Amino acid sequence: MDILMKPIYLDHHATTPLDPRVFTAMEPYFKERFGNASSATHPYGWQAADAVDKARDQVAKLIGAKSKEIIFTSGATESNNLALFGVSKNIKNEPQHIITTQVEHPSVLRTAEELQEQGVEVTYLPVTSQGQIELSALENSIKPHTKLISVIFANNEIGTINPAKEIGAIAKKHGIIFHADAAQAVGKVKIDVEALGIDLLSISAHKIYGPKGIGAIYIRSSNPRIKLKPQMFGASQERSIRPGTLNVPGIIGLGKACDIYELDMETEEFRLKALRDKLEFGLRQGIDNITINGHPSERLSVNLNVSFAGVQHDMLLQNLAGLAVSSGAACSSAAAKISHVLKAIGVSDELARGTIRFAIGRFTTTEEIERAVEIVTTAIKKCREASTFHMQR
Repeated sequence: MDILMKPIYLDHHATTPLDPRVFTAMEPYFKERFGNASSATHPYGWQAADAVDKARDQVAKLIGAKSKEIIFTSGATESNNLALFGVSKNIKNEPQHIITTQVEHPSVLRTAEELQEQGVEVTYLPVTSQGQIELSALENSIKPHTKLISVIFANNEIGTINPAKEIGAIAKKHGIIFHADAAQAVGKVKIDVEALGIDLLSISAHKIYGPKGIGAIYIRSSNPRIKLKPQMFGASQERSIRPGTLNVPGIIGLGKACDIYELDMETEEFRLKALRDKLEFGLRQGIDNITINGHPSERLSVNLNVSFAGVQHDMLLQNLAGLAVSSGAACSSAAAKISHVLKAIGVSDELARGTIRFAIGRFTTTEEIERAVEIVTTAIKKCREASTFHMQR
Protein backbone atom coordinates (compact mmCIF):
# COMPACT_ATOMS: atom_id res chain seq x y z
CA MET A 1 0.00 0.00 0.00
CA ASP A 2 1.30 3.44 -0.94
CA ILE A 3 2.07 5.35 2.26
CA LEU A 4 0.10 8.32 0.91
CA MET A 5 -2.99 6.12 0.66
CA LYS A 6 -2.80 4.66 4.15
CA PRO A 7 -5.81 5.55 6.30
CA ILE A 8 -5.28 7.32 9.60
CA TYR A 9 -4.96 4.60 12.24
CA LEU A 10 -7.43 5.12 15.07
CA ASP A 11 -8.02 1.47 16.03
CA HIS A 12 -5.53 1.02 18.85
CA HIS A 13 -7.93 -1.11 20.88
CA ALA A 14 -7.66 -3.76 18.16
CA THR A 15 -3.87 -3.67 18.09
CA THR A 16 -1.02 -1.20 18.37
CA PRO A 17 1.99 -0.75 16.10
CA LEU A 18 5.23 -2.17 17.42
CA ASP A 19 7.22 0.57 19.14
CA PRO A 20 10.66 0.87 17.46
CA ARG A 21 12.29 0.70 20.89
CA VAL A 22 10.56 -2.62 21.50
CA PHE A 23 11.77 -3.98 18.16
CA THR A 24 15.34 -2.88 18.94
CA ALA A 25 15.21 -4.78 22.22
CA MET A 26 13.79 -7.89 20.54
CA GLU A 27 15.97 -8.01 17.43
CA PRO A 28 19.10 -9.69 18.88
CA TYR A 29 16.97 -12.56 20.21
CA PHE A 30 15.89 -13.43 16.68
CA LYS A 31 19.52 -13.63 15.57
CA GLU A 32 22.73 -14.02 17.56
CA ARG A 33 21.02 -14.46 20.97
CA PHE A 34 18.85 -17.32 19.76
CA GLY A 35 19.25 -19.63 22.76
CA ASN A 36 16.50 -21.62 24.45
CA ALA A 37 15.85 -20.20 27.92
CA SER A 38 15.50 -23.75 29.24
CA SER A 39 19.00 -24.76 28.10
CA ALA A 40 20.86 -24.67 31.41
CA THR A 41 24.19 -26.14 30.30
CA HIS A 42 25.67 -23.43 28.07
CA PRO A 43 25.90 -19.63 27.64
CA TYR A 44 23.30 -19.44 24.86
CA GLY A 45 20.64 -20.71 27.24
CA TRP A 46 21.91 -18.64 30.17
CA GLN A 47 21.77 -15.48 28.10
CA ALA A 48 18.17 -16.16 27.06
CA ALA A 49 17.14 -17.08 30.61
CA ASP A 50 18.65 -13.88 32.01
CA ALA A 51 16.75 -11.83 29.43
CA VAL A 52 13.49 -13.59 30.32
CA ASP A 53 14.11 -12.90 34.02
CA LYS A 54 14.63 -9.21 33.27
CA ALA A 55 11.42 -9.06 31.24
CA ARG A 56 9.53 -10.79 34.04
CA ASP A 57 10.79 -8.08 36.41
CA GLN A 58 9.65 -5.36 34.00
CA VAL A 59 6.12 -6.77 33.68
CA ALA A 60 5.82 -7.27 37.43
CA LYS A 61 6.99 -3.73 38.20
CA LEU A 62 4.33 -2.15 35.99
CA ILE A 63 1.48 -3.81 37.90
CA GLY A 64 2.97 -3.86 41.42
CA ALA A 65 3.56 -7.62 41.47
CA LYS A 66 6.44 -9.92 42.37
CA SER A 67 8.45 -11.35 39.49
CA LYS A 68 7.61 -14.93 40.45
CA GLU A 69 3.92 -14.08 40.08
CA ILE A 70 4.22 -13.47 36.33
CA ILE A 71 3.58 -16.39 33.97
CA PHE A 72 4.07 -15.84 30.24
CA THR A 73 1.31 -16.93 27.85
CA SER A 74 0.42 -16.39 24.20
CA GLY A 75 -1.78 -13.41 25.05
CA ALA A 76 -4.75 -12.23 27.07
CA THR A 77 -7.12 -14.74 25.50
CA GLU A 78 -5.02 -17.62 26.81
CA SER A 79 -4.58 -15.85 30.14
CA ASN A 80 -8.35 -15.40 30.50
CA ASN A 81 -8.94 -19.06 29.65
CA LEU A 82 -6.26 -20.14 32.10
CA ALA A 83 -7.74 -17.97 34.86
CA LEU A 84 -11.29 -19.32 34.56
CA PHE A 85 -10.52 -22.93 33.68
CA GLY A 86 -7.55 -23.01 36.03
CA VAL A 87 -9.59 -21.97 39.05
CA SER A 88 -12.52 -24.23 38.22
CA LYS A 89 -10.53 -27.35 37.39
CA ASN A 90 -8.51 -26.99 40.58
CA ILE A 91 -11.68 -27.51 42.63
CA LYS A 92 -12.74 -31.10 43.21
CA ASN A 93 -16.17 -32.45 44.15
CA GLU A 94 -17.67 -29.12 45.15
CA PRO A 95 -20.48 -27.04 43.65
CA GLN A 96 -19.08 -23.99 41.87
CA HIS A 97 -20.45 -20.56 41.06
CA ILE A 98 -18.67 -17.92 38.97
CA ILE A 99 -19.68 -14.27 38.63
CA THR A 100 -18.79 -12.28 35.53
CA THR A 101 -20.47 -9.53 33.47
CA GLN A 102 -22.43 -9.16 30.27
CA VAL A 103 -19.74 -6.91 28.73
CA GLU A 104 -16.68 -9.14 28.99
CA HIS A 105 -14.36 -9.94 26.11
CA PRO A 106 -15.45 -13.09 24.23
CA SER A 107 -12.46 -14.98 25.66
CA VAL A 108 -14.11 -14.70 29.08
CA LEU A 109 -17.72 -15.09 27.95
CA ARG A 110 -17.07 -18.18 25.81
CA THR A 111 -14.99 -19.76 28.59
CA ALA A 112 -17.77 -19.12 31.10
CA GLU A 113 -20.29 -20.69 28.73
CA GLU A 114 -18.09 -23.77 28.37
CA LEU A 115 -17.85 -24.08 32.15
CA GLN A 116 -21.63 -23.79 32.34
CA GLU A 117 -21.93 -26.76 30.00
CA GLN A 118 -19.68 -28.66 32.39
CA GLY A 119 -21.97 -27.96 35.34
CA VAL A 120 -20.56 -24.71 36.76
CA GLU A 121 -23.16 -22.11 37.73
CA VAL A 122 -22.46 -18.72 36.14
CA THR A 123 -24.02 -15.31 36.84
CA TYR A 124 -23.66 -12.66 34.14
CA LEU A 125 -24.08 -9.30 35.86
CA PRO A 126 -25.78 -6.50 33.93
CA VAL A 127 -24.11 -3.09 33.77
CA THR A 128 -25.33 0.48 33.99
CA SER A 129 -26.01 2.59 30.91
CA GLN A 130 -22.42 3.83 31.31
CA GLY A 131 -20.99 0.33 31.30
CA GLN A 132 -20.01 -0.23 34.95
CA ILE A 133 -21.19 -3.01 37.22
CA GLU A 134 -23.17 -2.03 40.30
CA LEU A 135 -21.37 -3.08 43.46
CA SER A 136 -24.64 -3.83 45.25
CA ALA A 137 -25.62 -6.21 42.45
CA LEU A 138 -22.24 -7.92 42.72
CA GLU A 139 -22.59 -8.31 46.47
CA ASN A 140 -26.15 -9.63 46.16
CA SER A 141 -25.15 -12.21 43.55
CA ILE A 142 -22.57 -13.90 45.80
CA LYS A 143 -23.51 -17.39 46.96
CA PRO A 144 -21.92 -19.78 49.45
CA HIS A 145 -20.30 -21.68 46.58
CA THR A 146 -19.04 -18.64 44.63
CA LYS A 147 -15.40 -19.36 43.76
CA LEU A 148 -14.44 -16.65 41.27
CA ILE A 149 -15.36 -13.10 40.27
CA SER A 150 -14.10 -12.15 36.79
CA VAL A 151 -14.67 -8.52 35.77
CA ILE A 152 -13.10 -6.67 32.86
CA PHE A 153 -10.86 -3.84 34.14
CA ALA A 154 -11.49 -1.50 31.20
CA ASN A 155 -13.90 -2.30 28.41
CA ASN A 156 -12.45 -2.85 24.95
CA GLU A 157 -15.36 -1.14 23.16
CA ILE A 158 -16.59 1.76 25.26
CA GLY A 159 -13.49 2.23 27.43
CA THR A 160 -15.40 2.24 30.72
CA ILE A 161 -13.22 1.46 33.74
CA ASN A 162 -14.72 -0.71 36.48
CA PRO A 163 -14.11 0.00 40.20
CA ALA A 164 -11.43 -2.64 40.68
CA LYS A 165 -10.51 -1.67 44.24
CA GLU A 166 -14.10 -1.95 45.46
CA ILE A 167 -14.58 -5.25 43.62
CA GLY A 168 -11.37 -6.55 45.17
CA ALA A 169 -12.57 -5.57 48.66
CA ILE A 170 -15.87 -7.40 48.17
CA ALA A 171 -14.07 -10.49 46.87
CA LYS A 172 -11.63 -10.41 49.77
CA LYS A 173 -14.43 -10.07 52.34
CA HIS A 174 -16.10 -13.21 51.04
CA GLY A 175 -12.92 -15.20 50.38
CA ILE A 176 -13.48 -15.25 46.61
CA ILE A 177 -10.78 -15.12 43.92
CA PHE A 178 -10.86 -11.92 41.83
CA HIS A 179 -9.71 -12.04 38.21
CA ALA A 180 -9.46 -8.94 36.01
CA ASP A 181 -9.02 -8.95 32.25
CA ALA A 182 -6.68 -5.97 31.98
CA ALA A 183 -5.68 -6.30 28.33
CA GLN A 184 -6.90 -2.77 27.60
CA ALA A 185 -6.04 -1.27 30.98
CA VAL A 186 -2.37 -2.16 31.48
CA GLY A 187 -0.19 0.84 30.70
CA LYS A 188 -3.19 3.18 30.40
CA VAL A 189 -4.37 2.98 34.01
CA LYS A 190 -2.25 2.85 37.15
CA ILE A 191 -2.47 -0.74 38.38
CA ASP A 192 -1.22 -2.05 41.70
CA VAL A 193 -2.50 -5.58 42.16
CA GLU A 194 -1.78 -5.50 45.89
CA ALA A 195 -3.60 -2.24 46.55
CA LEU A 196 -6.52 -3.29 44.33
CA GLY A 197 -6.89 -6.77 45.78
CA ILE A 198 -6.56 -8.49 42.40
CA ASP A 199 -5.65 -12.19 42.49
CA LEU A 200 -5.39 -12.93 38.76
CA LEU A 201 -4.73 -10.41 35.99
CA SER A 202 -4.51 -10.90 32.22
CA ILE A 203 -2.06 -8.94 30.05
CA SER A 204 -1.54 -8.67 26.27
CA ALA A 205 1.61 -7.31 24.64
CA HIS A 206 0.12 -6.17 21.35
CA LYS A 207 -2.23 -3.75 23.10
CA ILE A 208 0.76 -1.87 24.55
CA TYR A 209 3.02 -1.51 21.47
CA GLY A 210 4.59 -4.92 21.94
CA PRO A 211 4.53 -7.95 19.62
CA LYS A 212 1.53 -10.13 18.87
CA GLY A 213 1.32 -13.66 20.23
CA ILE A 214 2.69 -12.96 23.71
CA GLY A 215 1.05 -12.03 26.99
CA ALA A 216 1.10 -12.87 30.66
CA ILE A 217 -1.03 -13.74 33.63
CA TYR A 218 -0.38 -12.48 37.14
CA ILE A 219 -1.08 -15.15 39.77
CA ARG A 220 -1.07 -14.05 43.42
CA SER A 221 1.53 -15.99 45.41
CA SER A 222 0.38 -15.19 48.96
CA ASN A 223 -2.47 -13.84 51.06
CA PRO A 224 -3.94 -16.00 49.59
CA ARG A 225 -1.82 -18.15 47.32
CA ILE A 226 -3.80 -18.84 44.15
CA LYS A 227 -3.48 -22.26 42.57
CA LEU A 228 -4.46 -22.92 38.95
CA LYS A 229 -4.87 -26.26 37.25
CA PRO A 230 -2.69 -26.16 34.10
CA GLN A 231 -4.54 -26.36 30.80
CA MET A 232 -1.45 -27.49 28.89
CA PHE A 233 0.95 -30.24 29.85
CA GLY A 234 4.58 -30.80 29.00
CA ALA A 235 7.86 -29.82 30.62
CA SER A 236 8.46 -27.52 33.57
CA GLN A 237 8.58 -24.10 31.90
CA GLU A 238 6.67 -21.35 33.74
CA ARG A 239 6.42 -23.53 36.85
CA SER A 240 4.52 -26.11 34.76
CA ILE A 241 1.51 -23.79 34.75
CA ARG A 242 2.13 -22.95 31.09
CA PRO A 243 4.72 -25.40 29.71
CA GLY A 244 6.38 -25.13 26.32
CA THR A 245 9.49 -23.52 24.85
CA LEU A 246 9.45 -19.85 25.77
CA ASN A 247 8.94 -17.24 23.08
CA VAL A 248 12.07 -15.38 24.11
CA PRO A 249 11.91 -12.49 21.57
CA GLY A 250 8.22 -11.95 22.35
CA ILE A 251 8.86 -11.99 26.10
CA ILE A 252 11.66 -9.45 25.67
CA GLY A 253 9.24 -7.29 23.67
CA LEU A 254 6.53 -7.48 26.33
CA GLY A 255 9.04 -6.58 29.03
CA LYS A 256 10.36 -3.60 27.08
CA ALA A 257 6.82 -2.40 26.31
CA CYS A 258 6.02 -2.48 30.04
CA ASP A 259 9.28 -0.70 30.85
CA ILE A 260 8.42 2.14 28.45
CA TYR A 261 5.00 2.59 30.06
CA GLU A 262 6.55 2.56 33.53
CA LEU A 263 8.60 5.62 32.53
CA ASP A 264 6.10 7.51 30.36
CA MET A 265 2.60 6.62 31.57
CA GLU A 266 1.59 9.85 33.30
CA THR A 267 2.77 12.29 30.62
CA GLU A 268 1.47 10.03 27.86
CA GLU A 269 -1.97 9.77 29.43
CA PHE A 270 -2.22 13.57 29.64
CA ARG A 271 -1.30 13.94 25.95
CA LEU A 272 -3.66 11.21 24.76
CA LYS A 273 -6.58 12.56 26.76
CA ALA A 274 -6.03 15.98 25.20
CA LEU A 275 -6.16 14.41 21.73
CA ARG A 276 -9.26 12.39 22.62
CA ASP A 277 -11.00 15.48 23.94
CA LYS A 278 -10.05 17.38 20.79
CA LEU A 279 -11.61 14.64 18.69
CA GLU A 280 -14.80 14.64 20.74
CA PHE A 281 -15.06 18.45 20.67
CA GLY A 282 -14.56 18.52 16.91
CA LEU A 283 -17.23 15.90 16.29
CA ARG A 284 -19.72 17.66 18.57
CA GLN A 285 -19.06 20.98 16.84
CA GLY A 286 -19.59 19.59 13.35
CA ILE A 287 -22.29 16.97 13.85
CA ASP A 288 -25.59 17.00 15.72
CA ASN A 289 -27.46 14.00 17.18
CA ILE A 290 -24.43 12.11 18.42
CA THR A 291 -24.11 10.03 21.57
CA ILE A 292 -20.90 9.28 23.45
CA ASN A 293 -21.08 5.77 24.87
CA GLY A 294 -19.38 4.78 28.11
CA HIS A 295 -18.65 6.54 31.35
CA PRO A 296 -18.03 10.30 30.98
CA SER A 297 -15.01 10.32 33.29
CA GLU A 298 -14.17 6.74 34.31
CA ARG A 299 -13.04 5.92 30.79
CA LEU A 300 -9.74 5.14 29.13
CA SER A 301 -8.04 8.29 27.90
CA VAL A 302 -7.57 6.76 24.44
CA ASN A 303 -11.21 5.79 23.90
CA LEU A 304 -14.11 7.52 22.16
CA ASN A 305 -17.13 5.41 21.25
CA VAL A 306 -19.70 7.43 19.31
CA SER A 307 -23.16 6.61 17.96
CA PHE A 308 -24.41 8.71 15.05
CA ALA A 309 -28.18 8.83 14.58
CA GLY A 310 -29.71 8.61 11.13
CA VAL A 311 -26.96 6.78 9.26
CA GLN A 312 -26.84 3.40 7.57
CA HIS A 313 -24.04 1.09 8.67
CA ASP A 314 -22.70 0.03 5.28
CA MET A 315 -22.78 3.53 3.83
CA LEU A 316 -21.01 4.92 6.89
CA LEU A 317 -18.13 2.48 6.54
CA GLN A 318 -17.82 3.20 2.81
CA ASN A 319 -17.43 6.90 3.54
CA LEU A 320 -14.80 6.40 6.23
CA ALA A 321 -12.19 4.92 3.91
CA GLY A 322 -9.68 7.52 5.07
CA LEU A 323 -9.80 6.17 8.63
CA ALA A 324 -8.90 2.84 10.20
CA VAL A 325 -11.56 2.54 12.92
CA SER A 326 -13.86 -0.14 14.30
CA SER A 327 -17.59 -0.22 13.71
CA GLY A 328 -20.08 -0.83 16.49
CA ALA A 329 -21.58 -3.60 14.40
CA ALA A 330 -19.09 -6.37 13.78
CA CYS A 331 -19.76 -8.79 10.95
CA SER A 332 -20.08 -12.44 11.83
CA SER A 333 -20.45 -14.75 8.82
CA ALA A 334 -22.76 -12.95 6.40
CA ALA A 335 -24.95 -11.29 9.01
CA ALA A 336 -24.37 -8.03 10.85
CA LYS A 337 -24.17 -8.71 14.58
CA ILE A 338 -24.84 -5.94 17.04
CA SER A 339 -22.16 -5.47 19.69
CA HIS A 340 -23.08 -7.28 22.91
CA VAL A 341 -21.55 -4.39 24.85
CA LEU A 342 -23.77 -1.77 23.20
CA LYS A 343 -26.80 -4.01 23.77
CA ALA A 344 -25.89 -4.35 27.44
CA ILE A 345 -25.78 -0.57 27.97
CA GLY A 346 -29.12 -0.09 26.24
CA VAL A 347 -28.12 1.26 22.83
CA SER A 348 -30.82 0.51 20.24
CA ASP A 349 -29.97 -1.75 17.30
CA GLU A 350 -30.43 1.11 14.87
CA LEU A 351 -28.10 3.40 16.78
CA ALA A 352 -25.58 0.60 17.37
CA ARG A 353 -25.26 0.15 13.60
CA GLY A 354 -24.21 3.79 13.38
CA THR A 355 -21.53 3.48 16.05
CA ILE A 356 -17.81 4.00 15.60
CA ARG A 357 -15.06 3.17 18.10
CA PHE A 358 -12.12 5.54 17.92
CA ALA A 359 -8.98 4.55 19.78
CA ILE A 360 -6.03 6.92 19.58
CA GLY A 361 -2.47 5.93 20.36
CA ARG A 362 1.15 6.76 21.03
CA PHE A 363 1.93 7.88 17.49
CA THR A 364 -1.35 9.73 16.78
CA THR A 365 -0.76 13.38 15.89
CA THR A 366 -2.84 16.53 16.29
CA GLU A 367 -2.98 16.84 12.51
CA GLU A 368 -4.42 13.33 12.22
CA ILE A 369 -7.13 14.15 14.75
CA GLU A 370 -8.05 17.30 12.84
CA ARG A 371 -8.19 15.36 9.59
CA ALA A 372 -10.27 12.63 11.23
CA VAL A 373 -12.84 15.20 12.35
CA GLU A 374 -13.11 16.44 8.77
CA ILE A 375 -13.50 12.94 7.35
CA VAL A 376 -16.15 11.88 9.87
CA THR A 377 -18.11 15.13 9.63
CA THR A 378 -18.23 14.88 5.84
CA ALA A 379 -19.15 11.20 5.96
CA ILE A 380 -22.01 11.65 8.42
CA LYS A 381 -23.51 14.54 6.47
CA LYS A 382 -23.30 12.53 3.26
CA CYS A 383 -24.90 9.46 4.86
CA ARG A 384 -27.74 11.48 6.38
CA GLU A 385 -28.44 13.25 3.12
CA ALA A 386 -28.58 9.90 1.32
CA SER A 387 -30.89 8.44 3.96
CA THR A 388 -33.23 11.46 3.69
CA PHE A 389 -33.26 11.13 -0.11
CA HIS A 390 -34.20 7.44 0.04
CA MET A 391 -36.95 8.15 2.60
CA GLN A 392 -38.41 10.88 0.38
CA ARG A 393 -38.50 8.51 -2.58
